[in-house]
Amino acid sequence: MEKQNKVLLLGIWASPYTKRVELALKLKGVSYEYVEEDMFNKSPLVFKYNPIHQRLPILVHNGNPIVESIVIIEYISETWKNGPPILPADPYKKSQLRFWATFIHQSQLFETMVKVLKSDGEEQEKDINKMLETIKVLEEGVKDIFPDDNNVGYLDFVICSVFSFHVAMEEVLGIKMVDSEKTPLLHSWVTKLNHLALVKETMAPNHILVEVLKVVRQKALKAASAT
Repeated sequence: MEKQNKVLLLGIWASPYTKRVELALKLKGVSYEYVEEDMFNKSPLVFKYNPIHQRLPILVHNGNPIVESIVIIEYISETWKNGPPILPADPYKKSQLRFWATFIHQSQLFETMVKVLKSDGEEQEKDINKMLETIKVLEEGVKDIFPDDNNVGYLDFVICSVFSFHVAMEEVLGIKMVDSEKTPLLHSWVTKLNHLALVKETMAPNHILVEVLKVVRQKALKAASAT
């Protein structure tokens, strides 16, 4: 029985992809061992369990690796049936959640946010416009599936992991990413998620994120000016 419950998560504490997997594991009450990886100096475990992409996070269950955060969340949903459901039983509702989770992933919204953080001038302006346009599409697209209950699941994990640090980003950059006027639905959704105990115990505190983002931005701008 002990062997059947052996769960290992390899990840990076500041990665939204790692955080969404942690949220899913904690929602299901799954006990797991966490191994913090260095993005620039990955351990042999990363190359062993994800030899093709060498990306994180990686979930290892009974020695079997599962990669890609969205795939991992679905694996958790199908493997641990006890506890709150991660995905609804209704096939259509399930397909809608999967579509918008895939949209966020394929639009590279988080990666664009990082570009905004690391850039300046015209380049930053271009990245900001791309980021805001993607957020606008998301705001309009999820109106019909905006959660009207207290259940937390699949798309919540993706939304939370990408947007939970928007307050810190806004503080560092002085721009509005999500607000109650232009994106009222996302603003309400993210605010609600950030007040949940599950999210508070999983995501990094805002003041720590602010300091980390400041350092990342300063290093990026310094490197750019040196070239």
